[in-house]
Amino acid sequence: MSLSDIWEVLVLGLVLGSLYAVIAIGYTLVYGVLQLLNFAHSEVFMAGGFGGLIALTLVEPVADPSGFQSFLYILLGMLAGALLGGAIAFGLEKAAYRPLRRRHAPRLVFLITAVGASFFLYNLAGKLFGRYPIPMPEMYDNRRLFTLFGTGISITQTLILVSAVLMLVGVDFVVNRTKLGAGIRAVAQDAEVASLMGVDIDKVVSRTFVLGGLMGGVAGFLFGTNLQVEYTMGFLPGITAFAAAVLGGIGNVRGAMLGGLTLGVVEAFTVELSSDAWRYVGAFAVLVLVLMFRPTGILGERVGRTA
Repeated sequence: MSLSDIWEVLVLGLVLGSLYAVIAIGYTLVYGVLQLLNFAHSEVFMAGGFGGLIALTLVEPVADPSGFQSFLYILLGMLAGALLGGAIAFGLEKAAYRPLRRRHAPRLVFLITAVGASFFLYNLAGKLFGRYPIPMPEMYDNRRLFTLFGTGISITQTLILVSAVLMLVGVDFVVNRTKLGAGIRAVAQDAEVASLMGVDIDKVVSRTFVLGGLMGGVAGFLFGTNLQVEYTMGFLPGITAFAAAVLGGIGNVRGAMLGGLTLGVVEAFTVELSSDAWRYVGAFAVLVLVLMFRPTGILGERVGRTA
């Protein structure tokens, strides 16, 4: 591989990894406060793609949009994806997980409920939108925007990278610098003590789900701009993002970011050096190797008593 080839693959890996990181945030936030593996989060991601698709279909983008029009279309798609993703995440917590938490249900029941909710949303989307991929309406001409170290960076790649970085920086700020973040960290550390100190557990948990859902919804729309939208689109990215959260240290926000970027780069180089059939083998081999020597993940740590 030449140096320019390495840079090109690295850019592809960072684009893919940034999406994995954004999705992984949803897994790691929920696990931090509930110690729950919310496998339905992959369908929240899928819903974001359909949310953006519905919004853009309703407004019908013009054939040759100007730069400002393209910006408005992208913003509309991101907002629609975020709103639908956040709404579904809120509904999941309210209808599926909160009753179990109030009844002190076993962890296994939470896990089964998460899998059931995932299958329900998966099949509901297939029923509502059909079983075939739907192309996203064209919002802009996906041309080369600039060149970095001899590698052309397209508008879609730039959009995904910039959006992901802004969201990752934003959620890190929320978790570490805001009142909501203090509540999330308190509940993650020890929910019982946090409750005694006046923290509204239900409100913190609900807002944590919504925060993860907003990010997952935007990631779903961004994923759809690069490919197509379909009811199965959440499965493989969701599983890989979950692996990224585990690799970085489930429950650790910055660990989820690091894990997502790592798996994205490893996946891109695996495809380049072998074939697409080995796409996920290299990434999951890295996951296994890391967990063999550090079971809590790269930045993982022991969590406290759950809500």
